[in-house]
Amino acid sequence: MADQSSRAGERYASAQILDYAARTHHPEDRALGRAFDAPARHGMPEIQLGQAEGRLLELLLRLTQARKVVEVGTLAGYSALWIARALPSDGHLWTIEANPKHAGVAAEVIGEAGLGDRVTILRADAAEILPTLRDSGPFCAVFLDADKGRYDVYGRWATENLRSGGLLIGDNAYLFGRLLEDSDEARAMRRFHEEMAINFDSVCVPTPDGLAVGLKVAPVA
Repeated sequence: MADQSSRAGERYASAQILDYAARTHHPEDRALGRAFDAPARHGMPEIQLGQAEGRLLELLLRLTQARKVVEVGTLAGYSALWIARALPSDGHLWTIEANPKHAGVAAEVIGEAGLGDRVTILRADAAEILPTLRDSGPFCAVFLDADKGRYDVYGRWATENLRSGGLLIGDNAYLFGRLLEDSDEARAMRRFHEEMAINFDSVCVPTPDGLAVGLKVAPVA
């Protein structure tokens, strides 16, 4: 159930409640902890996926029995670890990171976790490298956590290259509160939302940053 206040946007999650829920439902081990702390250790932006969202991402991939996943935006590899752990032994993640320093840190993090054989880090601009992955598809899931002004471009690629029943997931779907502004970035993010709604059974989960989740629907015969 929800009351009118929570439907209107009020949140009942205090820092103490969030800490309790995290400790209860998804306690992190050393590998995940080091991955989460890697941006701070290496002087990188501390903009990695939230811990609860990471666990949700893992569970969604497990529920859909994902085997082949593409991630756009690796940063230090924290979300990549959650994804890789969700995959079966013969599964694979292609994760794209344009910043050479970030990609190097992610390679270290993923290697330390013993998942290097399950993850390929593509050190390139996403819009340029995504077309080259077509032959490795169709993919089971695509996760977006990169430059928000190109989510519409990445979403169209995902629509073309996901299998029927595949997942498209986009973090920061509220665009840090700027979603309804009159800017190129906001218009691109709104196109991402609207095109997802057309091509997927979708919802925008009201996490603090907004997590758009879509299940690709089969084409009508």
